[in-house]
Amino acid sequence: MTKPIIISQDTLLKTVSVFEELLSKKKKISVIGLGYVGLPIALEFAKHFSVIGLDINTARVDLMKKGIDPSNELGPEAFQGVDIKFTSDPEDLKEANFHIVSVPTDIDEHKVPNLTPLKKASASVGKALKKGDYVVYESTVYPSCTEEDCLPILVAESGLKLGTDFKLGYSPERIVPGDKEKTLTTILKIVSGSDQEALDEIAKVYGHIITAGVYRAPSIKVAEAAKVIENTQRDLNISLMNELSIIFDKLGIDTAEVIKAAGTKWNFIKLYPGLVGGHCIGVDPYYLLHKARELSVEPQVIASGRRINDGMPAWIAKKLVQMLIGKGKNPGQCKVLMMGITFKENVSDIRNSKVVDLVHELMQFSILVHVVDPHASHNEVAHEYKLAMTENISSDYDAVVVTVGHSEYRVLDAKYFNNITKKDAILMDIKGIYSFEPDSFSYWRL
Repeated sequence: MTKPIIISQDTLLKTVSVFEELLSKKKKISVIGLGYVGLPIALEFAKHFSVIGLDINTARVDLMKKGIDPSNELGPEAFQGVDIKFTSDPEDLKEANFHIVSVPTDIDEHKVPNLTPLKKASASVGKALKKGDYVVYESTVYPSCTEEDCLPILVAESGLKLGTDFKLGYSPERIVPGDKEKTLTTILKIVSGSDQEALDEIAKVYGHIITAGVYRAPSIKVAEAAKVIENTQRDLNISLMNELSIIFDKLGIDTAEVIKAAGTKWNFIKLYPGLVGGHCIGVDPYYLLHKARELSVEPQVIASGRRINDGMPAWIAKKLVQMLIGKGKNPGQCKVLMMGITFKENVSDIRNSKVVDLVHELMQFSILVHVVDPHASHNEVAHEYKLAMTENISSDYDAVVVTVGHSEYRVLDAKYFNNITKKDAILMDIKGIYSFEPDSFSYWRL
């Protein structure tokens, strides 16, 4: 008589497809961190899978339970017809088997990576981790962070072993705040895994919602590095244009006209100067700098680009003060209107806004600065930056600085600025969104 073949539970876990169990809703996905990155991912997954959305901010969770996106990126329709449970209780993570960590990774006042949210999220996931589970990180980090900083926490909290008990992956986020065309599902997604099985399953899960497809990176470190250099490259490109704009300003040349002329050559890439803020371009290079310095490498080019871009608010402020003095005005008796405080156009995100740095620079010259923005929350600005936004625009500004290319600002004409400024005022167009030639005030663009 043939003896029955006994299959252990561990072997069974390896033979059953995690993707299939998620698709049949026998298992659940959790998304930790429901901000600009996490919420769109959670809601998209919830169209096909059963999802647990965790955020430690109870006020944000309460809004999401009502079908409101606290970041003002998604409309109420995004919350309809989805299988999702919003919670602020980490204990609920125990219901899930495929964990996606999308908490913010910023820098501290010394421009050193702040991994506290990432480590706390890893500890919460570790406490909930079970055999057969997956953990995928989306937060932007330096190469090796997932395996050297996060993995040990998962192991310590769970008592489980990578490979035999659970799987690890990294899939860098590519969310573009404010962009209604390049949305989550239409952007190619990089995926990586701790082994081939992990890579295959993670690719299947993401591939089910990403219509643009997935790119399988050969390792977690490659995927981490790919993400961090995407924004480092953009940072360096902008720093070049910022440095050129400073040179051209000294020469009395319009930078926009130079770019227009150079752009007639087929292989010239049109890039433009500007304030580099936000949670990606102005932050991610510091993660790479940090890791490089740990390895006793001092990146000259990356560090130089950061210095130039971080120094632009001070340079613009100095330029405005010089222009005011040139008109016979005492900066200490001047009033300036700052139009826009979000880090980019048509979003409400104020994180790492370099406009705030510009405001502070002008205040150093005792200039009275009024700040307005149709997209920013007055309460968030007050809480984050201790700045009170102006309720009503007056008609006696010595200068107006348009810092963000919001749609509401692009339709304004010279008459509008005439009506809110004194005679012989200054309009600084940081984004270069206007083309009119005013006769009653001076126009300058970066």
